[in-house]
Amino acid sequence: MNIQIYGKSKCFDTKKAQRWFQERRIRFQLVDLPRKGLSPRELQSVKAAVGGLDALVDPKAPEAATLRYLAQDSQKEERLLEDPSLLRTPIVRNGRQATVGYCPEVWSTWE
Repeated sequence: MNIQIYGKSKCFDTKKAQRWFQERRIRFQLVDLPRKGLSPRELQSVKAAVGGLDALVDPKAPEAATLRYLAQDSQKEERLLEDPSLLRTPIVRNGRQATVGYCPEVWSTWE
């Protein structure tokens, strides 16, 4: 397994995801989302795995409402790449599989 956790340092669910993998002694790479962000290819891969852009947007983010008014998905993707704080965390990837949010029921099938 090649687990990557994209998250924010102050996100409670990101910390829970880290703890879940640590308790099972599964190695993972932690990526600081606000500092590093997602590459365009990573965004495409995660979007395909989770079923679209709407699953990636954090509804609690202050600027999330502005994404609804963008007409095209390409504009929304561009905005998410510019401002990673709009992404819901944690984003956990295992190759082409990915989850958004705290999903231990899915992660346990990856083992």
